[in-house]
Amino acid sequence: MNDEIWKRNEMDSPCIKICMIHPQEGICTGCYRTLQEIAAWSSMKPETRAEIIASLPARAPRLAKRRGGRSARLKR
Repeated sequence: MNDEIWKRNEMDSPCIKICMIHPQEGICTGCYRTLQEIAAWSSMKPETRAEIIASLPARAPRLAKRRGGRSARLKR
């Protein structure tokens, strides 16, 4: 895949190209942004993007609470 099409002259996006919005949490399972944040990313001010990026690690545990999936099978 040619990653050049993903590059822009702006703060790097936290997107890791695993895009799926979790139905209950309303955040992307890859980058932890909301759909609204993803849609508005290119028009946001750099300060706003920096604030969102700083908040993403705190969102990760919201998805770690799932009981099923690959990580649950590996624990057995």
